[in-house]
Amino acid sequence: MSDQEDPIMQFFNYGHLKTELQKPSAMFGDLAIWIVRSLPRNPERTVALRKLLEAKDCAVRAAIYKEEGQ
Repeated sequence: MSDQEDPIMQFFNYGHLKTELQKPSAMFGDLAIWIVRSLPRNPERTVALRKLLEAKDCAVRAAIYKEEGQ
């Protein structure tokens, strides 16, 4: 099975991001690939990927976060 056969994997792509955001995003993408390759497809794996995606989104937002007035 290809990593991309799980539809959620499309959201772990990071090539379109600015260079400074690619590294943190890539780390989550690598873990997502490990999950897809190592764990059987079932509802819990889906939840794990969804929560990992949420964490990745938060990390990317943290990288671009600016305090008010900056």
